[in-house]
Amino acid sequence: MISMLLAAEAAAGLAKFGAAIGAGIGAIAAGIGIGKIGGAAMDAMARQPEVMNKLFINMIVAAALIEGAALFAIVVAFMCMG
Repeated sequence: MISMLLAAEAAAGLAKFGAAIGAGIGAIAAGIGIGKIGGAAMDAMARQPEVMNKLFINMIVAAALIEGAALFAIVVAFMCMG
């Protein structure tokens, strides 16, 4: 009986650990994606300064989409904890 309770607690702890790892991976992936967008936009702006405003708007939209996907991944990971 006690071993079954310990196994259930271990499984619950492992599930929480997995959810925390998932949330961390989601945050790291968002940081990498936004970094790539920013770097590519800066390169493009350096090559063609006349399209800077259009590039900036597109960069902000793409970064917002990545943040939305990352937030969704983190929320799902935290919901799995409960």
